[in-house]
Amino acid sequence: MTIPPQLAAGFSRFRADLYPRQKQLYEDLADKGQKPHTLVIGCSDSRVDPSQIFDASPGELFVVRNVANLVPPYETDGGYHGVSAALEFAVTVLKVSNILVLGHKQCGGVHACAGGHSESDSIFLGHWISALQPALAEVRKNLDAGADVDTHAEHLELNGIRHSIERLKTYPFVKSALDSSDLIIHGARFGVADGELEWMNDDGHFQPVPS
Repeated sequence: MTIPPQLAAGFSRFRADLYPRQKQLYEDLADKGQKPHTLVIGCSDSRVDPSQIFDASPGELFVVRNVANLVPPYETDGGYHGVSAALEFAVTVLKVSNILVLGHKQCGGVHACAGGHSESDSIFLGHWISALQPALAEVRKNLDAGADVDTHAEHLELNGIRHSIERLKTYPFVKSALDSSDLIIHGARFGVADGELEWMNDDGHFQPVPS
């Protein structure tokens, strides 16, 4: 077998250092199963790892990542719905207490949408990020006509999180958990360059989290 050298080296470090220090934790997780407290719906961007951002140990976070950290519309059309399946499993089986939609600054998928990437420009990407169009329409309405693509994208990163949270509430099992006070939904944006985190308040505005 041929393992990419970067992965081989990383696994070697894991086995030599991290795994021995957490051996008992891994054994307990294997024996008793996982009980994560939070489902994180994050971006696939390689710079934004929820476990690192929150310094989480194995078993704490149930993470699903996709381009632009999107919650897709609730659909039962018989297609393969990876994000929706992970969401259902986390809420109905793992019974997480929290869902966090975690966006980030300089998001390529969000920028592509703001820049006009259409469904005809790609096989899958254009259709996927088209879920951001309603949020983008609001951003364009609220910004000056002369605002550039980067400004649109920066605002869309936040508004896309708001729209994903609203779509979460259309999933029946999510609504049921919310109604019974078994679940809380959160939104946040991570700054890649500065390492800062902005958290969404109940009024939809974001403010920095004290470090």
